[in-house]
Amino acid sequence: MKNLNWTSIAIGLVAGVTAALLSLSANAQSTLAIFLYAASALPILIAGLGWGNASAFIAVIAAGLTASTLVSSHFALLIVIITLIPAGWLSNLANLARPATELGGPDNALAWYPLSNILTHLALMVTLGMIAVGMIVGYDSTMADRLVEIVLQTLQEQEPLYNPDPAAVAQIKAIFALALPLVQGALWVFLLFAAYYIALFIVRASGKGLRPREDMPAALRMHRNAIFVFLGGLVLTFAGGVPAIIGALICGTFGAGFVLSGFAVLHHRSRGKVWRLAALWLAYVSVLLFTIPVIAILVLGLSDTRRTIALTPTGPSEKPRTPSI
Repeated sequence: MKNLNWTSIAIGLVAGVTAALLSLSANAQSTLAIFLYAASALPILIAGLGWGNASAFIAVIAAGLTASTLVSSHFALLIVIITLIPAGWLSNLANLARPATELGGPDNALAWYPLSNILTHLALMVTLGMIAVGMIVGYDSTMADRLVEIVLQTLQEQEPLYNPDPAAVAQIKAIFALALPLVQGALWVFLLFAAYYIALFIVRASGKGLRPREDMPAALRMHRNAIFVFLGGLVLTFAGGVPAIIGALICGTFGAGFVLSGFAVLHHRSRGKVWRLAALWLAYVSVLLFTIPVIAILVLGLSDTRRTIALTPTGPSEKPRTPSI
């Protein structure tokens, strides 16, 4: 296997055990559980981005075995599917490069896998992972209904006079069944991309990073074909039943990718403008406080799907450019 040596094996083993322990910590800290689960992707990403695909592969296997030994094989399967495999795949994509001449670029340069494709792969991996987890745990609309009933029962115990209208309860259940996968999918894409970004910073700071530093505001976009996947998910939400749940999940994961792209577009287009700081501050605060502004950022991301490719020189030549495709 490429990059397989004693150093990559040791790094992979340490990263895998660390990832498993972070996942175990999430079970003990319920308030920070989702962040600790996402943080478990960080060691895998660091191993893959800094020491190659072999190290990431060993890290995923080591994390799965550690989690299976300390907790259960069921728990290990869940974290491998939803966190560790996507992290390992992201590091693999980030390390991909080929001669720039194959894309019409300059001689003596390497063209790296586009960031737009990496972000789209992340949305797809989270979608597939959550569908697999949903099948394992048996998630469906009846499970969502039970969660709503538990919440309403708790409210009634605290406030005995609270007696919601049955029609309102049915509407809440219908909305919650779709909102839960949508929000979970979107949040997981955000957190795993944050882990990827932090891992890139760490490996560059340590001098181990293979991928060149990219201009995120200019490069962070979704692939143009992802628009059709997002629209397909939107159509599925009206189908009812399990297809609607899958459609909501797709809207959440791919929508999150377009929201990240939208913020990147905003950063890129506001460069050099006197109103830049005020616009960025208003955008972030409004999205944190309200829901509607997210739609504007989403549309901004949908409107710009260009693809940029980072180039690095492989020999003595002029500094390569970064073309848009």
